[in-house]
Amino acid sequence: MTLATWNVDLTRKGPGLLLRDLLKGKLGPVVGEIAQADPDVLLLTDIDHDHDGVALAQLARMLAEAGAVYPYRLTARPNSGMPTGLDLDGDGRLGGAGDAQGYGEFSGQGGMAVLSRLPVTLERDFSALLWADLPGNLRIAEDPAPDLQRLSSSAHWQLRLDSEPPLSLLAWHATPPVFDGPDDRNGRRGADELALWLRLLDGALGAPPQIPVLIGDANIDPARGEGRHDAIRAALDDPRLQDPLPGTDTVIWEQTGPMRVSYILPSATLTVLDAQTRPPIVDDPHRMVLVTLDLP
Repeated sequence: MTLATWNVDLTRKGPGLLLRDLLKGKLGPVVGEIAQADPDVLLLTDIDHDHDGVALAQLARMLAEAGAVYPYRLTARPNSGMPTGLDLDGDGRLGGAGDAQGYGEFSGQGGMAVLSRLPVTLERDFSALLWADLPGNLRIAEDPAPDLQRLSSSAHWQLRLDSEPPLSLLAWHATPPVFDGPDDRNGRRGADELALWLRLLDGALGAPPQIPVLIGDANIDPARGEGRHDAIRAALDDPRLQDPLPGTDTVIWEQTGPMRVSYILPSATLTVLDAQTRPPIVDDPHRMVLVTLDLP
């Protein structure tokens, strides 16, 4: 069984525009890449969310026409673009993208979605967890709104995948560790967005999953660029997990060059048969990451 994650450019400047582009056939390269890679389960990050999942359903229809059938889909409202009513970024104005729970120009911009050939359910949603409530968090007193600010910039989902044995997919998309000031607020928050999963495995957030698979975009490279490198190294070195793609780049940005930001880290109890990254498609710097497990 092959799992995949891809930070693909499926976000737009306003609600409904992703569906418009899908209906106009503007996303043929994205559809073709998914159909060619043909994973059994695909986590998409940076995809706009709408209340009824209309855009995701249209994407699934286009994939089915291309020969990649995904009967199971899952999405939920992300924190990105969710209004807080406060001036979180301190610019003196309310309602801006930086005032939302996660950066976003409208509610649902840049969320997450899952396409699957196996039944998948949202077992636990940690997206509403306050940053201040994460055990051992890196939040400082100067950070605004301790009683309101959520940790997740997009979402944190514990998904049950009905494989044999069942897997717990721990899916997330963290904030980039830039676009802040000397207080490194985004860097600290992004590190804690990853640390949430390690706290879950420790049992600090309830019963830990039996067979976890971390999957998503941590927005941190183990050594290069900005970000709390120790945070991702803690996950990569955790004996409960394994890294099938050590040293493999997943994005090439013009400003920074190649970096590794997207990850699939299966439980150490699972057998990995193959792992790879796909070449980037035109106009998208991110590569799809795929890991094949020895499961039916």
